[in-house]
Amino acid sequence: MEQVSFIVWRESVEALLVVGILYTWLRASPEGRRGLPYLWGGVAAGLALACALALVLLGVSSWLSDEGQEWFQAGMALVACALVVQMVLWMKKHGRTLKRELETGARDTVQNDNWWGLLLLVAIAVAREGSETVVFLYGTVSAGEASGGKAALALAGLGGFVAALLTFWLLQLGGRLITWRRFFALTEFLLLLLAGALLIGGLDHLISLGVVPPLVDPIWDSSWLLSDSSGIGKILADFAGYRAYPALVSVLALAVYWVGIWLTLRVIDAKAARARIQADAAKQAG
Repeated sequence: MEQVSFIVWRESVEALLVVGILYTWLRASPEGRRGLPYLWGGVAAGLALACALALVLLGVSSWLSDEGQEWFQAGMALVACALVVQMVLWMKKHGRTLKRELETGARDTVQNDNWWGLLLLVAIAVAREGSETVVFLYGTVSAGEASGGKAALALAGLGGFVAALLTFWLLQLGGRLITWRRFFALTEFLLLLLAGALLIGGLDHLISLGVVPPLVDPIWDSSWLLSDSSGIGKILADFAGYRAYPALVSVLALAVYWVGIWLTLRVIDAKAARARIQADAAKQAG
């Protein structure tokens, strides 16, 4: 349940950030206030697209055979893993310029009196966050990382959304304890952990289907030290892909995943540092 709450919380905060930036900018001028109905229309359209995707995924799953569902669940877990990583890397690159990019798009819309363009911009932004949430949630459940009935899942999602509203309010206060920078740094790390868990969950399905050889299964037994079915071990299993009886291929996949993430983040940080140096040099020259 905690994975569902976390995913809804994190994605809802990001969606609220996008809508909040545009709402604040539009309310700042009489011309902009004319676009507020289109802003809320875009929010509604984005949510409708995300709900439509959820219905499609549920429908496709219900039509498949048992083996087909196993394949579908494995694919969705791996797709969700890839989307989580892509989202983290995208925010790493564009997080600092997100506000400026959104306000520039809104400014062009106001100047051109293109309110339907604003609606489309908001709908795409909200649908992106909503569709990511749907895929993440389906991938998490498919990977076996969440348990419980539909009511429990709904309550976990509602709790995550309420927590997102509270978090967004606290972040808007601009406190020193919780800042946008710290929020994204912490949640990016947690999302990468969750992506690793989705990767292992997808591999578990593929191993059970006989598509991926386990190589050695299990490579060790750490259940005597930390079980993956209860307590801290269960939390680590849900959020980091811990297994008390891991297959060798899963251990190797997780190692390659983290090495790849570390190298990619190093490259992004190096490019960002060079860009800042060039920008500072250009300012001094000017």
